[in-house]
Amino acid sequence: MSDTTAPGPQGFDPDTVRADIADILGERPEDIADDEDLRDLGLDSMRLMHLVEIWRGRGARAEFADLADLGAGPTVRSWSAYLNRT
Repeated sequence: MSDTTAPGPQGFDPDTVRADIADILGERPEDIADDEDLRDLGLDSMRLMHLVEIWRGRGARAEFADLADLGAGPTVRSWSAYLNRT
């Protein structure tokens, strides 16, 4: 019997989200604070689209528009919470 359920999200704790963002931005993860506005570090729409694809590949229900328009702004903390929502 085959399992037809889709895999759930994998690895969206703040440290993993920070590492993904750091990789896209060419920064060191330890240089990105939880509440730092990622636009100030050079995050643009093209990089965000790439992150969305990476996270979808890991099972996230991630939408570009949602991540771009979170009330708290684009931060490690807000994106980790968004990616871990049920």
